[in-house]
Amino acid sequence: MKIKSSITFLLLLVFSILNGQSSQVPFGVTLCGAEFGQNNLPGILNTNYIYPEENEVSYFAKKGVQIIQLPIRWERIQRTLGGPLDTKELSLIEKFLDECYVRDIQVTLIMQNYGRYKINNVEYIIGSPQISRANYKDVWKKLATALNKRKNIYAFSIMSEPNHMENYSWFESAQQAINGIREVDRTHTILVDGDNYSGPETWVDYNDQLKNLIDPANRMMFNAHCYFDEDRSGEYKKSYSTSGANEMTGVNRIKHFVEWLQKNNKKGFVGEFGIPNNDNHWFAVLDNFLQYLTANNIGGCYWAAGRWWKNYPLSIEPSGNSDKPQMNLYTKYLVQNNKSAIAKNTKPDVIDPIYSSYASNSLK
Repeated sequence: MKIKSSITFLLLLVFSILNGQSSQVPFGVTLCGAEFGQNNLPGILNTNYIYPEENEVSYFAKKGVQIIQLPIRWERIQRTLGGPLDTKELSLIEKFLDECYVRDIQVTLIMQNYGRYKINNVEYIIGSPQISRANYKDVWKKLATALNKRKNIYAFSIMSEPNHMENYSWFESAQQAINGIREVDRTHTILVDGDNYSGPETWVDYNDQLKNLIDPANRMMFNAHCYFDEDRSGEYKKSYSTSGANEMTGVNRIKHFVEWLQKNNKKGFVGEFGIPNNDNHWFAVLDNFLQYLTANNIGGCYWAAGRWWKNYPLSIEPSGNSDKPQMNLYTKYLVQNNKSAIAKNTKPDVIDPIYSSYASNSLK
């Protein structure tokens, strides 16, 4: 009897430890809108693009989201290459950071430019004569300077999905952005996507050299994007049955990236993944995928949410008072009943003077 009780206790202890470990893996969501209107740059706020509203932040905070990713466009935050940051755009970013801070949510700021910058609606690759690496270093140095005292920045994601970089090495451009940030900020994490849309299956072929990037602060992570449809685009043009997917498709794709991280002693993150809501088979794929990430202590963010997605099949933006089916699954991997976040929503105790003015005015 004592032996049986001891075994039961040990099993419960192991389960408790494992459960505690898994709850520490940070998962979140990408709130889109500020990067919209890529054919209307810089565009008009609330016509071509939007920023997330406070009620959206509150919804995801109550769901237990630990990180929200905010994609932005370079052409909006810096409207002239080498020039100052746009003060209005920066204030919108800072307002969003405030809204997340008082709810215990970390923010990843993403430059959603795919390795490019548009001038007169023409795209130029970073490193080309039109868009120098010095320009790229400059914008990140200025962003890091403006935001370096912010305590709830999870990471600076220096570029989303660089691709078709031609003869302009993504490795060299990434190093310049890192250098610019570290000249003014040794605190915040830098998140580095890979070439070829940051795909995990081709990570070694396109991005093995990234292991040689130098971060003087040693606070760098690598970021893969993983979808489960046939062409890996996340558009899910084909049904589950005709795309050749199975329950382990997500695991089989992301493991290439995870194994590279382990081999090179690097830290990683999965900044995009998502499934459509039109076929229940995809839910098992996502569940196995998230279990695998959790087991390997790798966090990630679901793609995507945002009130302008409307009928986008991957969206987990709530419909009225109803959660999307994907959210019902995803909450298994989020921090549930986040008491500190709820407390800050009702009785904020903000010590940092950067946030005290916002908190006293908006959360009474």
